[in-house]
Amino acid sequence: MVEEGALLWEPTPEIVRDARVTRYAEWVGHPGSYQDIWQWSVDHPADFWTSVWEYFDVLGERGDGPVISGTMPGVEWFTGTTINYAANALRGDADRLAVIFRDESGNRRTYTLGELRREVAAVRAGLVRLGVGRGDRVAAYVPNIPEALIAFLATASLGAVWSSCSPDFGAPSVTDRFTQIEPKVLIAVDGYRYGGKSFDRSDVVGEIAAKLPSLVATVWIPCFGTRAETTSAALSWDDLHGDAEELEFEQVPFGHPLWVLYSSGTTGLPKPIVHGHGGIVLEHLKSLSFHQDLGDGDVFFWYTTTGWMMWNYLIGGLLVGATVVLYDGSAAHPGPDALWRLADEEEVTYFGTGAPYIVASMKAGLKPAGLERLRGIGSTGSPLPPEGFAWVYSDVKADVQLGSFSGGTDVCTGFVGGVPSLPVRAGVIPCACLGAKVESFDPSGASVVDEVGELVVTEPMPSMPVMFWNDPTGERYRESYFADYPGVWRHGDWIKIQPDGSCVIYGRSDSTLNRGGVRMGTSEFYRVVERFEEIADSLVIDTGRLGQEGRLLLYVTLAAGATLSDDLVSRLKAALRTELSPRHVPDEIHEVPGIPRTLSGKKLEIPVRKILLGTPVEQAANPDAMANPEVLRHFHPPTP
Repeated sequence: MVEEGALLWEPTPEIVRDARVTRYAEWVGHPGSYQDIWQWSVDHPADFWTSVWEYFDVLGERGDGPVISGTMPGVEWFTGTTINYAANALRGDADRLAVIFRDESGNRRTYTLGELRREVAAVRAGLVRLGVGRGDRVAAYVPNIPEALIAFLATASLGAVWSSCSPDFGAPSVTDRFTQIEPKVLIAVDGYRYGGKSFDRSDVVGEIAAKLPSLVATVWIPCFGTRAETTSAALSWDDLHGDAEELEFEQVPFGHPLWVLYSSGTTGLPKPIVHGHGGIVLEHLKSLSFHQDLGDGDVFFWYTTTGWMMWNYLIGGLLVGATVVLYDGSAAHPGPDALWRLADEEEVTYFGTGAPYIVASMKAGLKPAGLERLRGIGSTGSPLPPEGFAWVYSDVKADVQLGSFSGGTDVCTGFVGGVPSLPVRAGVIPCACLGAKVESFDPSGASVVDEVGELVVTEPMPSMPVMFWNDPTGERYRESYFADYPGVWRHGDWIKIQPDGSCVIYGRSDSTLNRGGVRMGTSEFYRVVERFEEIADSLVIDTGRLGQEGRLLLYVTLAAGATLSDDLVSRLKAALRTELSPRHVPDEIHEVPGIPRTLSGKKLEIPVRKILLGTPVEQAANPDAMANPEVLRHFHPPTP
């Protein structure tokens, strides 16, 4: 067992000196510790975000208005300023390698920045020919392929609004999202490949298009050469290309909609979250440069689909001059080391993935080879247990900076994460990110240190949503983040902020284990259970209600060849009793064939809890928003 907080890596004086965050701190006149520059960034947000604009020489026209107007949730940023995301993403040396694409079959394509610009210009001309302009929506049902990036940049260059879903989403899940924004154009693949298998989606695309009366055209990207009939005009990707004119960029206000992302939609209609051009440009420049330490010459990879905000974050690598690696396919095909081999072959310098992949690699006993240029690893999606931290340093690379980040789709970035000037400790996130005034609130709304509380943000950030689509009064937006603490963003995670500014995330605060008054995040529970080699995955649910203690139920998916024997149950209970508390020994342990997860890999604790408390399965979760909806039928209310 690895002790939480054990020191695993320390930056050398040379790493600290050369880190981009150090150079920035010196430039802005605040040299010293990271905590010093962070404190300045949250105490003086207008000065900080202005300095980010100036430090990166952002393309745009700075207005004469104030940097920040109003208070949360009604904040307006950089009044009078105009900007365009695509103009900032596509600037630089035309001969620089901008994009590497790989898929699980070994296919590879590359684009220099000049080639990428020409592709964007051609698709932009095609969109103009279809009547797409400022404020119109372009929706995409595409995997993580270059065409997705090209279409997005073309859309953004026009001041139109982008929104995408991965083709593993079912038709109802997609229409739940896209019908809310009424797109003018749908870009879609007719199929995709995953895990060595082919999936024809032409009929699904036809079904989606039929539910979108706002469409003037459906653009098909061929995979299998099949198409379904659509009520809108049908074009091929090649048809969309117009004459390659000089690329132009529509200058839009700082908060003009850039894209619409969505909440998971597992328990209701997905929230359509709108981010603005300016807020995303500033936030991603800051985060990618200062926290991931990325810039010219770096090769940046994050395993993601177009249905997860990490795709939007990954392509932000273009803003800092990095080469971005797009990958389409399974992380475990043809073998569990597929992503590590990709990182070695493409000389990736920063490798990002979800925490479950790191844990799965650890459990598979992988020892990735090569990785000569790798200097950073990012983990997100769920808390990474201390054992996952330790495995990276023992079996991947000893001289790498591991950054566990926590944030969300809501802000398209991390609130807390790593930075190259701070050490890495097992299970601990080193810092709050620059410009993110993260605090821990107790039930009375008081800020606490060294205690587990609600993760809140008490000063605005420019990448907070400019609005929800179709929420003209802002009521849905306010209810989502500001209902509990007026003027303070409540994110819905448990966090413990330590005296040195580091923190530990304990999982979602609305799925807490509250046993005999002892409150605990689920991540602590999973750390103990999933350390057992017989356990491939797990889910823990506390059925208690306010003022009434319920039963604690543990569901496990077993590794190949393992059985839920009396001996395993006994050892599980003993470990939980010893490492957590006697109150956290499950009342029941059940084997299930799979743990329900969202399409982006998050465990569905809250919907399962609803099922266990009597909500019908079909009302508890939207199966089209799940990666494996078939497993829900294995969860039933406990026997009295």
